Amino acid sequence: MTYPPTTGEAVPDTTTLEALRRVVAAQIGPREPGVIYETSVSAYEVLAVVRDPQRARELLGRRCAQWAAIVRDIFRPDAEPFAIGTVWTTSDRLIRSADVAHRAARR
Repeated sequence: MTYPPTTGEAVPDTTTLEALRRVVAAQIGPREPGVIYETSVSAYEVLAVVRDPQRARELLGRRCAQWAAIVRDIFRPDAEPFAIGTVWTTSDRLIRSADVAHRAARR
């Protein structure tokens, strides 16, 4: 039996890619720029969401990261933005949606 020659590159399976996209979307949850959400630790404003796996790995220092969010702790006035990779959970609570943030920015 003969096999077709390989190009040396893996061909992505669209079903697998779509499944990964859905998993990543569920992990990120409603976090997008402008959102404010609360966890059991503090409350954070989302400044950016990085969906490029290579950049997310660099930001988080994790070999398997698929995404990262850049947030700022709003309870600390001197807080510097930092990267997180924690998944959205049922105990996280949305304080301000992105729609509200976009409307406020347009004024």
